[in-house]
Amino acid sequence: MGERNEQCGAASGLSRRAFVAAGAAALAAGAASGRAVAEDRATASATTKPRRPNPIAVSTYSYWRYRADSKLTIEQCIDLASETGFDAVEILHVQMQDQSNATLQRIKQRAFRGGMDLCGLSTHQTFVSPDAKVRQENVEHTIKCIELAYALGIPTIRVNTGRWGTSRNFDHLMENKGIEPRLEGYTDDDGFGWVREGLEKCLPTAEKCGVVLGLENHWGLGRTADGVLRVLREVDSPWLKATLDTGNFLENQYAQYQQMAPETVYVQAKTYYGGGTWYSLDIDYDRVAKVLRDVDYRGYISLEFEGQEAHETAIPKSLAMLRKAFA
Repeated sequence: MGERNEQCGAASGLSRRAFVAAGAAALAAGAASGRAVAEDRATASATTKPRRPNPIAVSTYSYWRYRADSKLTIEQCIDLASETGFDAVEILHVQMQDQSNATLQRIKQRAFRGGMDLCGLSTHQTFVSPDAKVRQENVEHTIKCIELAYALGIPTIRVNTGRWGTSRNFDHLMENKGIEPRLEGYTDDDGFGWVREGLEKCLPTAEKCGVVLGLENHWGLGRTADGVLRVLREVDSPWLKATLDTGNFLENQYAQYQQMAPETVYVQAKTYYGGGTWYSLDIDYDRVAKVLRDVDYRGYISLEFEGQEAHETAIPKSLAMLRKAFA
């Protein structure tokens, strides 16, 4: 009986020790598990924290639209943009009436006082010409535009490939959906070679001034995403990227947005209230915003209003719609 009790006592002591050890191990495991869960939550919180909305700009083109009755000055456009609630202004170069340094600094000061960034300079050029003199003139023009942007504190300019110029005029080009025949005796390869040569001559100035060239899908050889991306691939410079215009793809637009999105440094967003000047597109900006979010695009969305409605009503509606989509 006594022996049995001793054995029972020994077994009982062992059982208690095992129980305590098991309990301690369980507590340690629980603490480790708790730490792991906390770390996972912290990581999840860091990766899912709210994303800053894209800043919304407006192009001065939105107030003019090449209409005879509404060519406002750049400073007037800045004032209207500030009053409406935009974050920034993009300047259409051909809308500038004076390019003196005094005027540039006055424009920059006007934007500063209105709480506005100057975020883009939209320029025109064509390198698609067999005439070397014409191409060089466009190189010099583009270099001048880079220097204007630098003086204004603007970080990017819109550039174009240019087109063959075989359409009667721009209205005729739009009737043909931006498609025009090549110059007789020349190929697209010739054209792309001229574009590459012209842009490469501009890059040293772009790098010196810190101004990114944004090649837009803007008719001519840049009418399609394939055309724009071919130039970017062949030039291969961090100072030449893409300006994505949502209104210049007339077919397979969302697929082409996706193609260009990874190279995009600036977005021009078209709206057409009142019916378009040349055409109207039904653009789903929630869908566009997702395409850009998927590549982590955080830059400007610049409104290009191109409709017939008065800008006084159409531009505020456009801003509200873009704010919602790119929130």
